[in-house]
Amino acid sequence: MTMNAADQLDALDDRVAAAAFRRLVRHLQHRHDAQNIDLMGLAGFCRNCLADWIVEAGYPGDKAAARTLVHGMAPEEWKATRQAPATDEQVARMEQSLAKNAQL
Repeated sequence: MTMNAADQLDALDDRVAAAAFRRLVRHLQHRHDAQNIDLMGLAGFCRNCLADWIVEAGYPGDKAAARTLVHGMAPEEWKATRQAPATDEQVARMEQSLAKNAQL
C-alpha cells in the first residue's frame, strides 16, 4: 500500500518537523524584505498566519504573543520598522491567492 502525501507528512517525526518549522521561522525573521503581503500573494499565507496556526495548535499565549514569537519582535515594532505600505497590485495578488485557499 502506498501512502499519499498527507499521510507521509503526518508520519514525519515531530522532532524533524519542529526543526524544519523553526528554520522556516528564523529564515522569515532574517528575510524581512519578503513582505507579508507578498507572501500572501504568492503562497496564501504569511508570518501572521504561522502565528495564528501556532495558537490553533495549542500555544498557551494569545495571537499577539505568537506573532512576537514568529516576527522576532513585537508586531507593532515589525510594522514600524519592516512593513512597507501595500500597493494595489499586491492587494489584488493577495486576494487572488487567498481565493485558492478556499479550495483547501
